[in-house]
This record gives sequence, structure tokens and C-alpha cells, in this order.
Amino acid sequence: MRVQGVDVVSGKALSLEIRDGFVAGIERIPPEPGMPWLSRGFLDIQVNGYRGIDYSGAGLEGADVTRMAGFLAVSGTTRHVPTIITNSRERILRNLEIIAGAVSSDPGLAAAIPGIHLEGPFICRDEGPRGAHDPRYVRDPSLAEFEEWIAASRGLLRMVTLAPELDGALELIEEGVRRGVVMAIGHTAASGDRIARAVAAGASLSTHLGNGSHATVPRLRNYLWEQLGADGLAASVIADGFHLPESVLKVFARAKGLERLVLVSDVASLGGSEPGAYRWGDVEVEVYPDRHIGLRGTPFLAGAGHLLDWDIAHFARATGTDIRDAVRLATSNPEAVLGLPSPGPGFRVGDRADLTRFTYDASGGPLVILDTVFGTEIRR
Repeated sequence: MRVQGVDVVSGKALSLEIRDGFVAGIERIPPEPGMPWLSRGFLDIQVNGYRGIDYSGAGLEGADVTRMAGFLAVSGTTRHVPTIITNSRERILRNLEIIAGAVSSDPGLAAAIPGIHLEGPFICRDEGPRGAHDPRYVRDPSLAEFEEWIAASRGLLRMVTLAPELDGALELIEEGVRRGVVMAIGHTAASGDRIARAVAAGASLSTHLGNGSHATVPRLRNYLWEQLGADGLAASVIADGFHLPESVLKVFARAKGLERLVLVSDVASLGGSEPGAYRWGDVEVEVYPDRHIGLRGTPFLAGAGHLLDWDIAHFARATGTDIRDAVRLATSNPEAVLGLPSPGPGFRVGDRADLTRFTYDASGGPLVILDTVFGTEIRR
């Protein structure tokens, strides 16, 4: 098959020949009016669930992991990191084993899932920073439990988000880095000194910076400014227009620079659901008409309802970023954060087929995904 479009990296119109799941040929062609953009597929490092699938749920099955990859591919996301949030020890281990088992039995799925993210249970217990995480299962860091995660995931554990102010957190950060796990700061109310010590211990990312926080914080000395000002921390952000105001996205982009920002969906299992009241485990949540998801009866959010096709477009418009640069925040930047081998910018003969074609309207709306190719899978 042949796929044509304007490469978002080079700006050149290309025709790619895809054969047996790999790029077999690249031809430069004359550009045409209205030609779609051609990009490597998006990588989302924070996917909690979608369309009823819950990576933290009691009913998770191996087939759900495969279904999820298909659901996300329609939005241009070819790779994602399943995210398990705060839960019982038994549930976490069970779901790690299920995801790892599915990945190990399917080479295509293994290419689509570069790791697993544990967001919690080692987080702040306070209302606000705790977010939608079930308070019954929030606990202090445990090296023994961390070792259980690595074993249950068959080494697929790639990232852990925790609050560095907790007893044992700094020791866990050091051990995680030693074991090749990305250690991220999130759902925290840590002091500036504690954040600095976490960075010195090896923490390298702020998880969904600006969210999972108190409704109000001290105006100058607070954990948001401290993370924003820490040069050793990259930051993931949820740029769906509901989690962060446009002004905040602008400030984050200018303070961190585009090279240290990653767009994540943080999409939850209720993403794609009809508006209404739902229960997420023992937590009451609501899907609003604009599709954002919140803790029912509170101003706090409970995950997200949009995917990266929406977030990339919104970030580009909100910050005045060229769409070609915005796409990097969902392709090469998350690769760098996870320490993944990267094929480099653009396309090369011999690369695994990993691409999406889309159009972008600067006046509004998500990216319009025309088709997505990953290996031998084609989604439209």
C-alpha cells in the first residue's frame, strides 16, 4: 500500500510504500492543495482506560488490552502506556499480570505497549492532591511492593508516579531509577526542599502538572511553582481545555520549553461515555455534556474524556504553537521521557510502519484522523 501526505518533520510531500508492516520505499512527490499531514503515530504515556475498559478494574481481561490498542489507533495513537491507579495490592498485581501476559503473547501488542505506568498508590492523602484516587488504598512507599510490581509486570513496569514527601519515597525513587523505571512526581503536596531532593534522587517528570492539586495554594511558595522551576523535571500536561486554562498552558510551554513537555490524555474508562452520573469503583463521578469527567458534586476532575487527537489540536491553538511542533509533544518527547529507542525524525526505509495521516483546522476542533497504520494494522 502507499500512503501520501506532508511530513510534519520535513514539510515535504511524501509517498510511503508500506509492505509487510514496514516502510519499504519513500518517494518525494509534488505537494497538492489540501494534502493531509503525515506523522509518526502518537504515544500516550497515561491511559487509564476508555470506552468501558479500565486498566485498574476488577474485570480487566487480556482481550481488553488488544481492544484498547484498536480504540486508540482510530485517534492516531499507535502506542500507549497502560496506567493503573491507586488500588489494593492484590488488584494491582492481578492487573499487572494480565497486561503483561497479553503483551508477551502478541508481538504486535508488544510493539504498541512499551511499558506500564503505576500512578499511585504512594500519593498524598489530602483532598485535592489525591484527586479521584480511592483514599482507602493510599499508602506509604514500600520497596517490597515495588519489587512485586516488577515481577508481576515481567519487567514491563516503565513508570511510577508518587508523592516525594512520603516516608520512604526518596529511597524508592533511587531504587526505581537504578532499576530503569522512570520515577515521576505527582499527586503531591511536597515542599520545595522535598521536590529538590526528589529530583536529586532521580525523579525526572512531573505527572499531569497543575492537576492533582489543592484548589488553592500559597501564591509564591507552592509545589506547582517548584516543579515548574525545576530544570531536571520534564512535565506531562493534559491539554484538553478542561484540566488547564489556556493561560496556564502558555506559561508551562514558555517555562519548560517545548522540548520538556509531553501531552498525555489521562483518559479514563468513562471516556467515550454518554453524559450522566456513574460510579468509578466506590467513587461517584459525572460525565458532563462537554465530555469532561469530574468527581460528582466537587470542582475536582476525575481523569479525562478526550484523546490526543483533541489535545494536540487544543494545545497548538492555545499556545500559538505550529502544529508541526505540537505533534512532537506526542511523539519524540514521550519517547525521550521513557528512554525509548527512537527511529529519529521523519521516516526511513526499514522503519516499522507507525504513522497517522490527519488534517488540522486552526479555527477549532480536533485533528481529523484519516487513517492510522501500525505494522500490518490499518485503522480508519
